[in-house]
Amino acid sequence: MNIRTLALAAGLLALATPSSWAQSYPSGPIKIVVGYSAGGAVDVVARAIGQKLQAELGQPVIVDNRPGAGSNIAAKAVVGAPADGHTLLMAANAVTANMALYQPPPYDVEKDLAPVALIGRVPVVIAVNPESPYKTLAALIAAAKTKPDAVAYATPGNGSTPHLAVELFANAAGIAMLHVPYKGGSQALTDVIGGQVPVVALNALELLPHIRNGKLRPLAALSARRSGLLPEVPTIAESGFPGFEASVWYGLMAPAATPKPVLAQLSAAALRAAGSAEVRERLAAAGGELTPADAAAFAVHLRAERERYTKLINAAKIKPD
Repeated sequence: MNIRTLALAAGLLALATPSSWAQSYPSGPIKIVVGYSAGGAVDVVARAIGQKLQAELGQPVIVDNRPGAGSNIAAKAVVGAPADGHTLLMAANAVTANMALYQPPPYDVEKDLAPVALIGRVPVVIAVNPESPYKTLAALIAAAKTKPDAVAYATPGNGSTPHLAVELFANAAGIAMLHVPYKGGSQALTDVIGGQVPVVALNALELLPHIRNGKLRPLAALSARRSGLLPEVPTIAESGFPGFEASVWYGLMAPAATPKPVLAQLSAAALRAAGSAEVRERLAAAGGELTPADAAAFAVHLRAERERYTKLINAAKIKPD
């Protein structure tokens, strides 16, 4: 009798779980894992969203920075976390690119992680040392066409989002440039400002202070619209490549087995947070814009990005640092 009673109780508990998840969630602090150092663009977005999510969900939201391995350390930490909605990943482009960049793939972005909401994006900007002969993007393209692989450009590393953005641009422009990878954006900036490398590609947040103090001259923002912080900088479309875009995007993800009611609650809360004036202002201050989308739209975006990066990485034989 006791065994049958326990079995019946377990069955009833299992049936009740889906609806009870949404009622009991969240039951404690929520952690947003970031695969990059504090102060960077991804960290800024995570902290802005986290502050509003805390108000929306009524629990503390903690940002946990776990940089390294091209953000794989952070992604794998979330993949292996309890699927209860209390551990989230602030994902960026690398979460889709790393499946082709690293072999064997460290995870499957479509099977091991569940999309919660797309938040926004910050454009990759191509800039040069002020003493560079390239006054415009057209001049840079002309030089690269005259001497393939002679125009060098610096990025935060092999397979980084700026590296892949420039490779996508180079393919569209029909040019070949010489990639000079660094161990992070600050080292790349130091050498471009010092004149060792003529061109740099980074997200707008990292470039902005150096553009404002005259140490760098921006040539183009690889975005669909001009940045509010860099209104004088033409977009890649205005520079002759309509329809092309290569921005750094950001979105929240959770372990794949997270209950659907919890994912739905998280998605709604994240979209409300992203729609707030406070988050819009903080992201704008980082050179970006809000482009919120629900989990279904984010899933479509993730699949398209994975396919785009896989094609590029395999064709260009790009390897991680």
